[in-house]
Amino acid sequence: MKKYSIFAISFILLFSIFQVLSGMLLTFMYTPDITEAWNANGNLSQEVVIKSSNSHFLITLFFAFLSATIAYFIPKKFIRNKNSIK
Repeated sequence: MKKYSIFAISFILLFSIFQVLSGMLLTFMYTPDITEAWNANGNLSQEVVIKSSNSHFLITLFFAFLSATIAYFIPKKFIRNKNSIK
């Protein structure tokens, strides 16, 4: 139970940290195109279109895999083996 608790806590913390860092990186790298937005202003329609991109899902999945891999090895680093205590 102790190994699972350490794994779960470290996974949640690492996943949250990686999500925040990836959001900061994406925000830092984003450059809006003001001229295109200004030109497209006159062509706006009255209906709303909800659009989704699956590329964000792959980035999220990658960070989840990276977090799970690191979280898997954290308990092995901090919990001693019972055979080494003897």
